[in-house]
Amino acid sequence: MAKDLFFSMDLNLLRTFLVLSQELNTRKASERLHVSQPAVSQGLQKLRAQLGDELFVKAPNGLKATPFAEQLALEVSPYLNGLSVALNKNRSFDPLSLNASIRIAVAPIVLTCLSGALFRHFSRVAPHCTLELVAWKGDSLKSIQSDETTLGVSFVHEPGQGVHMLQLVELEARIIVRNGHPIQSKTVTPAQMESYPIASVITPGYNEQLTEAAMIMEKEGLEPTVGFRSEFAMAVIDVIENTDFFMPHSTLFPVKRYPLLKALTPLIDGEPYLSEIYAYYNMKYRDTEFIMWLIEQVQQVIKQETVHDN
Repeated sequence: MAKDLFFSMDLNLLRTFLVLSQELNTRKASERLHVSQPAVSQGLQKLRAQLGDELFVKAPNGLKATPFAEQLALEVSPYLNGLSVALNKNRSFDPLSLNASIRIAVAPIVLTCLSGALFRHFSRVAPHCTLELVAWKGDSLKSIQSDETTLGVSFVHEPGQGVHMLQLVELEARIIVRNGHPIQSKTVTPAQMESYPIASVITPGYNEQLTEAAMIMEKEGLEPTVGFRSEFAMAVIDVIENTDFFMPHSTLFPVKRYPLLKALTPLIDGEPYLSEIYAYYNMKYRDTEFIMWLIEQVQQVIKQETVHDN
């Protein structure tokens, strides 16, 4: 009769295995597990013996999972995350006594508009926590997966293993131009903007290779020109203030803070164009009181800062 691994295996070893499968590096895994690097290596040896597979082999940049290990990680991850939620969900949560560091990775186009408002809001509702706002990068999903980042706020991305995504808000598109721009109407069509170059903010992992406004215009049979792109929103704003370029944005852009700029409403088939902002977080925190509270706070600030046209 085959040995029942569930009853014979130390479940801590599975936790070690899961972290190793995410980090593919024994040093980083030891830091996350708060144990020594030799302890991680010893745990890996025990797992290899019990499971009858090499699990991880050396690679130029760390470790590489075997096909068996990749499949095992995919299958056990939901159960270990569910166990974590079950053990932690009944703990009382009080934001006023929250004394922790909360790191939120925010898409550049959102970060510029929300950074101060988020800080002011959290200083009121959770005065003892430390808020860290960082720009969304190409490795932000991996950082969420490894618990280095608490929450991500960005456009739609493929979340990948161990990360959950939830829609935060739906925003109306706006086109930002200088006050002296030749276009004077409050609403515009893609055809009206065809002769003006686009200046767009790059969100890593979302529009690194393309600009959404250009794609929309191409679908209309137009030939858009992308004249400037940057991960730095302030660089794009500087270009807009001094040229006839236009910046695709949304009702989240704080146009009143920029007296040299104005916002136009783009219409696609006569209707405003909508885009979604999502929250990303580690699957193990799904439905926990803390993460639901955190998402609610970010939603409140986004809605509070969204410009409502008269």
